[in-house]
Amino acid sequence: MSKAPLLILGLRKTTVSSRYKALIWVLTFLVYLSYHLSRRPITVVKNALYSNCTLTPGSWHPNRTDTSIPELPLNESCLNSWAPFNNPSTHDDYFGGLDVAYLIAYAVGMFASGHIAERMNLRYFLTAGMLLSGLMTMAFGFGYLWNIHSFAYFIIVQIICGLVQSSGWPGVVACMGNWFGKQRRGLIMGIWNSHTSLGNIFGGIIASAYLTSYWTEHGYWWWSFFYPGLIIMVLGVVVFFLLVPHPDDVGITPEILHPAEALRQSENSEHSPLINDTESVVDSEDEHEPMFEGGSPANEMQAVSFIGALKVPGVIEFSFCLFFAKLVSYTFLYWLPQYIKQVMIHYVPMSDPDATAGELATLVDVGGIFGAIFAGFLADVTQSSAITCGALLILSIPMVWAYKIFGALSYANAYGLLIATGFFVNGPYCLITTSVSADLGTHPSLANSAKALATVTAIIDGTGSIGAALGPGLSAIVDGLNKPLSERMDIIFGMLIGSNLLALVLLSRLIYKEALVLKAKYKSRRYAA
Repeated sequence: MSKAPLLILGLRKTTVSSRYKALIWVLTFLVYLSYHLSRRPITVVKNALYSNCTLTPGSWHPNRTDTSIPELPLNESCLNSWAPFNNPSTHDDYFGGLDVAYLIAYAVGMFASGHIAERMNLRYFLTAGMLLSGLMTMAFGFGYLWNIHSFAYFIIVQIICGLVQSSGWPGVVACMGNWFGKQRRGLIMGIWNSHTSLGNIFGGIIASAYLTSYWTEHGYWWWSFFYPGLIIMVLGVVVFFLLVPHPDDVGITPEILHPAEALRQSENSEHSPLINDTESVVDSEDEHEPMFEGGSPANEMQAVSFIGALKVPGVIEFSFCLFFAKLVSYTFLYWLPQYIKQVMIHYVPMSDPDATAGELATLVDVGGIFGAIFAGFLADVTQSSAITCGALLILSIPMVWAYKIFGALSYANAYGLLIATGFFVNGPYCLITTSVSADLGTHPSLANSAKALATVTAIIDGTGSIGAALGPGLSAIVDGLNKPLSERMDIIFGMLIGSNLLALVLLSRLIYKEALVLKAKYKSRRYAA
């Protein structure tokens, strides 16, 4: 029985592989865009669930401690907040708890998702994950319709949402790895990875649209969750009818999919008599790893074990580097709207602080789009992913510090510095989760275990997701300390800069090895000339 979706069966005889590849690129792009779009609302809606009743404009600066913000009585915006998040003494702990619950569940679910994704049809796997993700996103907003004020309800929703959201990344990376070879992989996946930032941007825009004064006064913040949830569910249905996870499902062989690579392998085999037919097949499939059971060569291959994936050279280093890179990226994602609202309101006029903060925070993702593309392009040109990541990590450190000092002084400063910060902060993170993960998932040491892409991807991104949980959690704890705001900001920004330094240190061995390779290539070209 064919594994191809029903709507694809009529095309398999006439549609060339390039059109399938275009379909997979676009469809997986939209799939993961919807995942990020549906997880974005909570970071924006926090400001509506709790409005800071003691905040008033004044001559305050985050680097000064000689002035303080006077306490004010409750105002109308406070009365429009939502229990249990409207308590000034506990709201930071509650919001931090929501973030940590989601991200820990996501990290744990990531390891399980990689294991499951290698052993079932990715079309069914992604469809189920998207439908459940949409349902749980809506469930948070339904707390308003059902008049729920129990913190336990929202925590349970976040935990389940984190588990089902973890289905997305191993699934889409495995599909992309199945269809696209190593040629220009960095640039292709760098452009493709813009779905993450675009999902955050569109999710932030949709959520912010229902946080203007009119909507919040009428308690309509729940729409910020409903529409993103609906979008991912609709796309889940589209995936069920259109996604082709593997070329074998429509009878496309590696030779058809990657003709240039197949020709190169054939030429190499003619000059290498010691390589037998079986080994040649393994080599030719190094660019195109079969992933599924039944009716294909993948049936003869076994999924790689967790320990086996850890033994792949570079997996451990890149995993822990991503731990700190994601800590920084997700701290910006979850904490930045609150920081903007707390700080910028003292320097620039904000008619709707909640909506403005959410919209400004999306500029980090705008910069992240260009950072991901540049990182992928540079990695392709240099064939040095570790050096590319290291260079961007070094440049991200002064950029984060510059945003802390100057970012709140004007809208112009905020626009420029947030985009630049997103470029350097998200560039390494995006490169590791896409091109690097795909390269390691098809490493020559895995020649006897074709089913490795989702497992390696899950290990790397799962480790990074632990850092993603730690960053916002620590930020929430620091934000709740009984210290002046300037001191709290110093601690948080110091944590971000220190994390980037640690990520750089963890890549130092791989950077050194790649530098030696580049040096040897340079010498050989010089001698050849």
